[in-house]
Amino acid sequence: MTENTTPRLSEDRLINVPAGFPSTHYAVSQLFTEAASDRLAFWDNQARQLKWTTPWHTTLEWNRPFASWFSGGRLNASENCLDVHMASDTRNKLAVIWEGEGGAITRYTYAELHDEVARFASVLVNTFNIKPGDRVTIYLPLIPQAIVAMLACARVGAIHSVVFGGFSASSLIDRINDSQSRLVITADGGYRRGSVVGLKSIVDQAVECCDSISAVIVVRHTGHDVTMVSGRDFDYTELLHTTHDHYPPIPMSSEDPLFILYTSGTTGKPKGIIHTTGGYLTHAKYSTALVFDLKPVDIYWCTADVGWITGHTYVVYGPLSNGATIMLYEGAPDYPDKDRFWQIINRHKITILYTAPTAIRAFMKWGDHYPHRHDLSSLRLLGSVGEPINPEAWMWYFREIGRNQCPIVDTWWQTETGGIMITTLPGSEPMRPGYAGKALPGITIEILSDTGVRIQNGSGLLTITDPWPSMARGIWGDNERFISTYWSRFNSYFAGDGAATDPEQSIMVLGRVDDVLNVAGHRIGTMEIESALVDFNPIAEAAVVGITDDIKGQAIIAFTILKEGHPITPTLEAEVINWVATSIGAIAKPKRVIFTPDLPKTRSGKIMRRILKGLAEGSPIGDSTTLANPDIVEAIKDLLNKH
Repeated sequence: MTENTTPRLSEDRLINVPAGFPSTHYAVSQLFTEAASDRLAFWDNQARQLKWTTPWHTTLEWNRPFASWFSGGRLNASENCLDVHMASDTRNKLAVIWEGEGGAITRYTYAELHDEVARFASVLVNTFNIKPGDRVTIYLPLIPQAIVAMLACARVGAIHSVVFGGFSASSLIDRINDSQSRLVITADGGYRRGSVVGLKSIVDQAVECCDSISAVIVVRHTGHDVTMVSGRDFDYTELLHTTHDHYPPIPMSSEDPLFILYTSGTTGKPKGIIHTTGGYLTHAKYSTALVFDLKPVDIYWCTADVGWITGHTYVVYGPLSNGATIMLYEGAPDYPDKDRFWQIINRHKITILYTAPTAIRAFMKWGDHYPHRHDLSSLRLLGSVGEPINPEAWMWYFREIGRNQCPIVDTWWQTETGGIMITTLPGSEPMRPGYAGKALPGITIEILSDTGVRIQNGSGLLTITDPWPSMARGIWGDNERFISTYWSRFNSYFAGDGAATDPEQSIMVLGRVDDVLNVAGHRIGTMEIESALVDFNPIAEAAVVGITDDIKGQAIIAFTILKEGHPITPTLEAEVINWVATSIGAIAKPKRVIFTPDLPKTRSGKIMRRILKGLAEGSPIGDSTTLANPDIVEAIKDLLNKH
């Protein structure tokens, strides 16, 4: 990307704040003014919204790239999510509504959640001798006990490492051995599209290769028989029944690690991103309340699994520290039918929905009639997370799900940032489909050229120039990798994403710069091409990869999913290619367009472009055990061979 270039993907539509949504313009303007006037005082004030056992003496100590926020302060994350609510009416408010794939529903009030967390914390300490700083691996389906386990670890000062339940035994081994976890908390299994995923058997395979593990705690979720190794494996419910003690929260240093979260280990050793207690929790509470305009009556549903950073910040720590009611759903969005999400919203009167563009595009593909079956009038705010959302998907989300009445917060952030960095705050200004918006108050974003020159109007590289409280504190056991990965290119944090900005400093995120294709010397972002593809009416979803080409350097291969009911005609591929050429330019024309029934995705909905590239080039595809739909690999291989 070069300085002062205009992105091919542009969007001029402005969507005004729906008339029924309250204006937040004045309050938001005040926050921006306060943050610009004295950024550290601004973060001081946000931190004071938490309960601290000991106040801090220094707001920020900065030794690039390592920060210490609220030095000297002590607090406990579990206490700030639970105990702080016990003296108010919130103790009797619903904290969690859980729905299983089979239709079972469980509810926890804050008092009930506090009771189970405090008792399980007692088990961790008194039965397993877990001490502050010990690592505990959590490998569970999306059930309430996953939240209990996280908060119980935080309560006793243990560092939790949540591993997504879709990961294989080898991925689990990597994460356990890197963190040297002492304990694994798992379940007999989890449900996915009517089938049971045998989590305990995967753990059994893993711990054979993990000398640090001394015990495995098993939640009986599915009721299926599992092997319980005497002296090593323990039943969660039986353990809880052994104690009625409520273990008190241990005050932790602001800079004590709260959790390690591993980024994907599909290429090389997984990176264990470290987040600490005080700064992370400050941003989690602040950003959740601000971005989602939280009200006491809201029923808030972030559809992410707790195995990802979105689940950590915007399912657990952010909402619970604000006393919100959260929705959890274990199963797939298309089981037993493709309207499951809309059933849940109708049944539980969800008011805030925060989900991923990949899910939104799947909903588009399935058809408008599915959401139209249900009353979605309880919704008042929508959110998007995980990757840039193309304008047409944004408009569909606004029109068909929000019924033109719900603002959309399109959020940009990463595992490493800990919380939302960029969005359009609801009710503060008109929205632009495809544009994330502006940096949050207290966050400093700059778009830089390849040579580090700031770009005021055009596209470049997205960086965060000033330290912020929830920033990662390093990679577990590998600070050199942390520095070289994130801090070696510029004097600021380089996110790895390209972005475009306009004179008003509104930001469109263009996707990973390593997803930029070089076609005949021209650099083209895959997100630009994919957005053009889904603008073509028959196409619901698309993924683009580049393969080696002797003439152009790289050639473009497009994998597309058609909307239901659209046939594959003899001329369709040519029509798609011509559409892209007209939308972007001839240089962006795909060499081939593959029409596929699905794309290789993780259970969180992330498209595995690495696998598509391997299939297109006929090279090894690497680990595919985390796919939600592994059969699609052979199906796409057959399509490529027939093409």
